[in-house]
Amino acid sequence: MGTGPLFVLCWLLFTNHPTARYLAALVPLVITIQFAMIGLGIIQDEAAVQAMSRTGDRREVLKGPLFYGIIFVVLTIVYWKNSPIGITALMLMCGGDGMADIIGRRFGKTPLPWAKHKTWVGSLGMLLGGWVFTVFILFIYTNSGIFNGTLVSYLPAITIISIVATLVESLPIDDFDNITVVASAIILGTFLLH
Repeated sequence: MGTGPLFVLCWLLFTNHPTARYLAALVPLVITIQFAMIGLGIIQDEAAVQAMSRTGDRREVLKGPLFYGIIFVVLTIVYWKNSPIGITALMLMCGGDGMADIIGRRFGKTPLPWAKHKTWVGSLGMLLGGWVFTVFILFIYTNSGIFNGTLVSYLPAITIISIVATLVESLPIDDFDNITVVASAIILGTFLLH
């Protein structure tokens, strides 16, 4: 959850050279390859399996964690520092989906009517975590002059995208919420974030 924002902040250390986005994408690419090798059983790393799975089955790493890494690689290359769309989608995945899991497991008691394994509190964690992470990173990017406009000008769009992404995350789609949350943020961001 914390490595995503840190990685996106490290983009600021790169020059504007056309190859910079590809060099930055190498970091999550190498980690993603490692995830795939662990999930396939090529590399034995029980600590990583325990950290990245809910049941202790190494094949779980081939779902959420692998998608997480692939999404980081793709969005780094496609959006880089050219648009807040990629950063918004990544922060909703990191902070939002991450907080939904942590808060929902710890404090969630009342399940959602349409997804019995998800809770109202977890969805609130998704909304607030994703929104706060996005606002924090975009605050740094707007104050650094990377993105045009002020943070305040992005707040309505970030709020709408966060609400929709929270609704999408709440759907009973197991193992694919990293993809659906990011896809909804990109689609809305294309229309709302300029």
